[in-house]
Amino acid sequence: MATQHVQRMSRLMARTLREDPADAETLSHRLLVRAGYVRRSSAGVWTWLPLGKRVLENVSRIVREEMDAIGGQEVLLPALLPREPYETSGRWSEYGDLLFRLKDRKGADYLLGPTHEEIFTLVVKDQCTSYKDLPVILYQIQTKYRDEARPRSGVLRGREFQMKDSYSFDVDDAGLAESYALHRAAYQRIFTRLGLDHRIVSAVSGAMGGSASEEFLAPAAAGEDTFADCPGCGYAANTEAVTFPLTGEGAGAAADHPPLEEIPTPDTPTIETLAAHLGVPASATLKNLLVKVDGEITAVGVPGDREVDLGKLAEHLAPAVVELVSAEDFADRPDLVRGYVGPQGLGKVRYLADPRVAPGTAWVTGANKPDTHARNVVCGRDFQVDRHLDVAVVEPGDPCPQCGAGLRLDRAIEVGHIFQLGRKYADAFGLDVLGREGKPVRVTMGSYGIGVSRAVAALAEQTADERGLSWPEEVAPADVHVVAAGKAVQLALAEQAAEALAAAGRRVLLDDRAGLSPGVKLTDAELIGVPWILVAGRRAGESVVELQHRATGTREELPLAEALTRLTP
Repeated sequence: MATQHVQRMSRLMARTLREDPADAETLSHRLLVRAGYVRRSSAGVWTWLPLGKRVLENVSRIVREEMDAIGGQEVLLPALLPREPYETSGRWSEYGDLLFRLKDRKGADYLLGPTHEEIFTLVVKDQCTSYKDLPVILYQIQTKYRDEARPRSGVLRGREFQMKDSYSFDVDDAGLAESYALHRAAYQRIFTRLGLDHRIVSAVSGAMGGSASEEFLAPAAAGEDTFADCPGCGYAANTEAVTFPLTGEGAGAAADHPPLEEIPTPDTPTIETLAAHLGVPASATLKNLLVKVDGEITAVGVPGDREVDLGKLAEHLAPAVVELVSAEDFADRPDLVRGYVGPQGLGKVRYLADPRVAPGTAWVTGANKPDTHARNVVCGRDFQVDRHLDVAVVEPGDPCPQCGAGLRLDRAIEVGHIFQLGRKYADAFGLDVLGREGKPVRVTMGSYGIGVSRAVAALAEQTADERGLSWPEEVAPADVHVVAAGKAVQLALAEQAAEALAAAGRRVLLDDRAGLSPGVKLTDAELIGVPWILVAGRRAGESVVELQHRATGTREELPLAEALTRLTP
């Protein structure tokens, strides 16, 4: 192995902190700042300091190696993009406020790229004209931009972030399936090499479009995604992708219910107050949420013990824009009584409902009058559902869609997402090649992303302990952290060890800082989280060092020569 440079901490720009930053919400946020890996520049924008940049580059290197191994070709597209391609695809408007938009001095519209399907499609259209030019996989590792309303959790959710996005181009669906499988296997290798505990789950495609879609999730308490998994059959999905079939008593059961009855229910505008007032479980009530779909007021019904998953609802109704109704909307519609809305007698308001609101089921719900509810309100008899959509928030114990066993829920960080886009973008831009029969063939695409900077934070979340960070070897900023825990004798032995390790090809961080106590140096070493810590301490005069494995905490004293042998396999 080539000789490495010894990084002396006396020259390293990495000021560690003893206290957590005041705005830190997650473990990775606290530790990456305290250990001197990143510093906040502005809301959702971060500076990567030397230690952090090393980790970021190590993650990128692993991603590159595995992408190259499946035949990917790296390119670099601009981050500053013209409006026109995104107007053509429809995403100039679909992305809404998430887009960073700007104008040049001539008034032309531009955006900062959140993702690059459109531009990659145009590149391939320019470069590939025949089926002989395909398949092709192109990728880049680049800075992306999204104007998050509330950037938080450090580098986990920022406005500017590092991402690997790749795109496959094939002449038919069989080719797309093969490209998708190549990426899926490459992602498994990438996350295994990174040392990330991960799950592959079914997902929704969102603004990306397309059909088949899977997420790679890293379980962590700080995760913003919730996924469901089944202990019975192994089914796993993002909760937004979990679907339940339409079930119920059947339309014929309506005759078995008593007639609809209106009852006075003063001061019961919530499900909780209504259930308590009537002495019924919340599951017997029907909750009706009013939203606007492209400006049109729409009612969404779910059992009262459930919440509407707005993410699911938006996915079902995409590309329509879904937003909650406001107080002003209620003021404009006196027929809609806030807190007492029921599906019967809603007039021209479209009514969507969860599959549990099935034909023949009876409910307690609003009577569309102040301080009044109705019981024995039967779906199919007293009101009709315009469209059943699986929009209720998934709860622990809900039946698995595949085998019926109770589902478990857990939090996770999305670190990768793969899509079979199909021909959405090829259709938008007319991406054809000359086929084997001499006729134009419409190209089919896949899109595959990895959050590179997010993976750094996910690793920190999964591997850190009460003492600080603890990096897996392939991504750590150094292999060995050598600490001179004393003065002249200790420093001389530490420098000897550092030079020997560097000559053997090991990446070394040497704490040669003067004027700091051994306790401070050792605390910093554990905070920084390099896999091995070698301490030249009280027995330095005997050429005996202490070797600590950061992840397990095991320590032992041994001669320097033996320690060097251990660390240079």
